[in-house]
Amino acid sequence: MREEAEGLTVGHWELAKDVSEWIEVLAVCVIAASVVIAVTIGVRTAFVTGAVAGVEAVKRQVGRGLLLGLDLLIAADIIRTVTLQPTLENVAALGLLVIVRTFLAWSIVVELWGRWPWQPEQRLSGENRVEK
Repeated sequence: MREEAEGLTVGHWELAKDVSEWIEVLAVCVIAASVVIAVTIGVRTAFVTGAVAGVEAVKRQVGRGLLLGLDLLIAADIIRTVTLQPTLENVAALGLLVIVRTFLAWSIVVELWGRWPWQPEQRLSGENRVEK
């Protein structure tokens, strides 16, 4: 006899738990790899164009890795909350996590590109700025 938990069998429950855990592991690996890649790029850039450019290259690469890692962590939290523990308290906690991680992502975008995510990208064209 198979146990059921709100429409999911125990086997499905375990699969959803395993998938969310693997996504979290992937997120950590993405962030760690981006740091290693960033340091490599930064050192190479620092030798070619100077220390300031090297630091900026590190910031950009780490920021990209953090953005992807945050997105993966949000996905893992959604899977876990929706499939495994869909209580009102857990959904509220998920909402708070998504808000905090979204704010972090927006802060990283502002740091990397100097604009909010919803603002159009600006580029210089001649003497005037032109919206893309």
